[in-house]
Amino acid sequence: MLDESYKILGLDETATDEEIEARYAQLKKKYNEEKWQDGEAGNNAARMLDKLETAYSDIKDARREAEQPEKTSADAIEEVGSAIRSGDLNRAQQLLDAFNERNAEWHYLQSVVFYKKNWMNESKKQLEIAMQLDSGNEKYRTAYEKLKARAEYTQQTGNAPNTNPDPAMGNGQMGGNWCSTCATMCYTYMCVNCLFNLCCNCR
Repeated sequence: MLDESYKILGLDETATDEEIEARYAQLKKKYNEEKWQDGEAGNNAARMLDKLETAYSDIKDARREAEQPEKTSADAIEEVGSAIRSGDLNRAQQLLDAFNERNAEWHYLQSVVFYKKNWMNESKKQLEIAMQLDSGNEKYRTAYEKLKARAEYTQQTGNAPNTNPDPAMGNGQMGGNWCSTCATMCYTYMCVNCLFNLCCNCR
């Protein structure tokens, strides 16, 4: 596509920026004058002027993009982590969607985004993929175990405190509405939440 753009300017990719600017200005002036001619000559000049503008824009955009430093995978991962920490989940998802290589850390971060959205099943699946790709990663395994514990807590209690008094705690007084199992589950819930909140600081 760029070959055609350079051809319209009568140049090639070896042309300098100064040469491109000079040729663009020259041709733009020429076609602007000729477009006022009668008949097909004027129509052709108008069409060439449109092509010139498009070709010039495409060349400038391509050169500007080529001058930008290429992001490393680590830079991109850090950018996702920063978006998650700031609570900008839409931005984090956009960055994740732009990845070409989706390694274990990518799936872990995708799991974190899903967790923050309270999509527990999707979060769990992404953690499972992360562990398959990097079975020795303790961070992934710990997060997975705690996420499973939270899922079990949610299934057993509906994510609400136990409202049945525990006779062993004195008929509901002094915390009698909170059984030891529920307390353990809530502690696990807090642990997994903290783990995901801190996830992006862990490499």
